[in-house]
Order: sequence, then C-alpha cells, then structure tokens
Amino acid sequence: MNAMYAFFAVLVLIGLVLLGLAANLQVIFGTVIPYIAIAVFVVGVVYRIIRWAVSPVPFKIPTTCGQQKSLPWFKTSHLESPPNKFWVLVRMALEILFFRSLFRNTKMDIKEGANGPRAVYGGEKYLWLAGLVFHWSFLFVVVRHLRFFIEPVPTFVLYVQNLDGLMQVGVPVLYMTSFGLLAAVTFLYLRRVVIPQVSYISLAADYFPLFLIMAIAITGILTRHTSARVDITQVKQLTMGLLNFSPSLPEGLGAMFFIHLFLVSILLIYFPMSKLMHMAGVFMSPTRNLANDNRRRRHVNPWDYPVKVHTYEEWEDEFRELMHDAGMPLEKPLEKKE
Repeated sequence: MNAMYAFFAVLVLIGLVLLGLAANLQVIFGTVIPYIAIAVFVVGVVYRIIRWAVSPVPFKIPTTCGQQKSLPWFKTSHLESPPNKFWVLVRMALEILFFRSLFRNTKMDIKEGANGPRAVYGGEKYLWLAGLVFHWSFLFVVVRHLRFFIEPVPTFVLYVQNLDGLMQVGVPVLYMTSFGLLAAVTFLYLRRVVIPQVSYISLAADYFPLFLIMAIAITGILTRHTSARVDITQVKQLTMGLLNFSPSLPEGLGAMFFIHLFLVSILLIYFPMSKLMHMAGVFMSPTRNLANDNRRRRHVNPWDYPVKVHTYEEWEDEFRELMHDAGMPLEKPLEKKE
C-alpha cells in the first residue's frame, strides 16, 4: 500500500501538469515553479547544514571496527580506526566515492540444516553495485545538464558528456548513465518490494523519491529519443533566461518537457526535507568525520559553558528535616535543637 500511495502521488503530479497545460498555464510550470523550487532547495539545504553544524558533539564517536593507534607493537588499522585527519579524509573519500561500508555489508538468512535452523551470513554486493551505479549515474546526468545553464560550456562538462556517450549508440547519442540511472532505481524499488524484511520497514516516503526519480529518468529519455523530443536550443534559451532573471518561454516545448521540468522541480523542493539530504549529511556525521584519537588527545565539548547547578548537598540542606522525618538516609546528621 505504501508503494501504491507513492506511485499515485507521482501520477497526480503528472496529471497536474497536463491539466495546467490544458488551461494554458505554461508560464507557471516553465518559470514560476522552477524559481520556487530553486529557492526552496537552496534555503532548505543551507538551513539543514547550519542546523547540523551547530549541533553539539559532546563525545568523540567515530565508527570503528579496527585497532586504534596505541603502543608501537600493536598494528594500527588506519582505515577502520583513523588516527588523524589525513586518514579520516581517506576513509571519507572511499566512503563517498565508492561506498566502502556498503561494499562490506552483509545480510543474514535463516537456513535449515541437519541440526535445525541456523543463521547464515553472506555478502550483498548487488545492493552496493546498484547504489554505486545510481549515484554515479545521477552525478553524470547532473553534470551533463550543466551545459544548459553555462555559456560557454566548460571543458569538463564536455569531457563528461563525451565519456558518457562513449558507446555512440544511435542519433542522438545514447548516454549510458540515462539508462544506468533508470536500471539502478528500478532495482532499488524491486528490492524494497521483493525482500519481505525490507518491504516491512519501507514507508511511502521511501518509495516516493524512487518513483519520482524513475519518472524523471523516463521523461528525460522520452524528450531525447522519441517523437516527444525537444529542441536543445529552446531548452537552453529557457534556462539561460531563468538564470538571468529575464525568463522567456520559447514556442514548441511539448507536454513531455513540462512534465520533466515539473518533476525535477518537485524533487528539488522535496530534497531538503527528505532522507535525500544524506548527500550533505555524510560530511557532517561525527561518526565519520572525527579521528579516533581518544587515548592521545582529550576531546573537550566546545559547547560546555558554566551553568548554575543545585548540588545534592545544597538539596539535602534544604530538605534535611523532611528527609529525617520520612526515614531517608542523610549524608550529614540532623542537628539537634536545644
């Protein structure tokens, strides 16, 4: 049911675009909503990052599964227990670029054996591969789309575009990451549906971004490789107008393009308030960005400040007679009155 709710939510969004276009609201979907989406995205992401940045970190809590740097004859595990900032950066780079912890992830199943059921642990490399393809494809797609927003187009954008179209399949060129993104997000959806344990804990908020990104990928492919394709120069005219705050809506942009643009805008609006913010959160996590040097360097909570406290001794002085009458133990005996 949660998957159905999310699926119908995306269908409703697509229906809103079609109704809006029928009512000649192209200006709303082509200029107003993208401006709102960009503003919400920027403000929301900055707000979340600032909230994380000012959050107290009273303890040093890096995630470790290896030997901390100690006496010289102990072999240190630099990646699993980084002793300094350099190894923290190395571990963070491997985590962000290659999902190292997900690669080492295991799953547990109950298997029937000769002596009864037993727990069996194994790797889960398909999830790691799908996650890697999804995130890298998404990055390539975003970088490729920068050619619509920058003039002249930077060299690195052209390099990424040529690398993505290396196979040179069809005209226009078939980009590998377009279908890689769609295949990966489809796998992530099917995994949530097929595996009972994952399906049980999945909410509509887990399915909605999958369906939304799936719809964005499908509409993007359709606007490039089918009869619903749009003129690239018209798209760039629209985007450059938005960036220069002089929006103009070219003629000839079809319904598929407006659906694609609207879904991207919804993704930008949804991003700061969703789990997708892990893109920025991974950099702010104290379990990842702190070195495990507790034995060599004292971690002082920078948010500590002097506060007025009411000590137990002061509390007992205030209520000693009542405590004595109630038979409660006293640190200091009750003084007898003359």
